[in-house]
Amino acid sequence: MSMKTLEIIKHPAESLRKPSKEVNPNIIETPEFQEFCDVMVATMFEKDGIGLAAPQVGKNIRVIVVNGQSGPDIFINPTITYTSHVMQIGEEGCLSVPLVWGIVERHTHVTIKAITRENKKIKFEAKDLDAIIFQHEIDHLDGILFIDKATEITRGKERLGKAL
Repeated sequence: MSMKTLEIIKHPAESLRKPSKEVNPNIIETPEFQEFCDVMVATMFEKDGIGLAAPQVGKNIRVIVVNGQSGPDIFINPTITYTSHVMQIGEEGCLSVPLVWGIVERHTHVTIKAITRENKKIKFEAKDLDAIIFQHEIDHLDGILFIDKATEITRGKERLGKAL
């Protein structure tokens, strides 16, 4: 039995530019919300992503899934509470901006506060690639795409057309 997955919303869809709403902690433990979390994880894996934000699947709520070093985890209402002064520059892509890649500068180290799908408040540090994934996905929750921060589009510029 395969888990159902969701369609990825693609740039320049207006919904990708809207700030997402906080999730009410009272709904986190409901079967509907838990199923949405499962479907987000399945969608990320099916689309071969390493992170996914709820706005990318048509829900403007503050939920992300990150497939970091500890495997896929759901983070609800995540906020970055600390960013390092040290930056890293790398090439990023995005499921919502298919076949486009660009150079983005991100913090090497961030501290994140969030709620787990078990409705527990957590605070933790993310470094290197994990830090990049969290910054990229939390940007989605604020209506920001990596192409907004890219200093250079390295591949697929023609796919953006007038959108950039």
